[in-house]
Amino acid sequence: MKLLFTNIRPGRVRAIDDTSDRALDQSAQGSDSLGRGMDLALTVLVFLVVGWLLDSWLGLFPLFTISLVLFSSIGSFVRMKYVYDAAMERLEADRAAHRTGNPRLTAPAVGSDSIAIPSDLIGGAE
Repeated sequence: MKLLFTNIRPGRVRAIDDTSDRALDQSAQGSDSLGRGMDLALTVLVFLVVGWLLDSWLGLFPLFTISLVLFSSIGSFVRMKYVYDAAMERLEADRAAHRTGNPRLTAPAVGSDSIAIPSDLIGGAE
């Protein structure tokens, strides 16, 4: 299945540099944010429907609807905070490793044709 409005040129080769990696990271963040928003909205909606069904079945109209919506909202925001904190800790660790000059995290020079991979990562230390 091919997506609409995509233009893939198989003969075109791009140089791998820091800017293309940064663009990929930003597009991944955007899609992740959209997924988080949908997760939040659908979770609250599911708990709203379940609360409304329980209230209509038991005859206690606002009790379960309000309590389950509050429960799902608070739970979703707590989950978002933990995910955000974990992402920030990972980014801070990456930044600290980059500051110390770890060769595995340094970007290749702009215009270089190849990326140097440490030998211990490809299977053999010579």
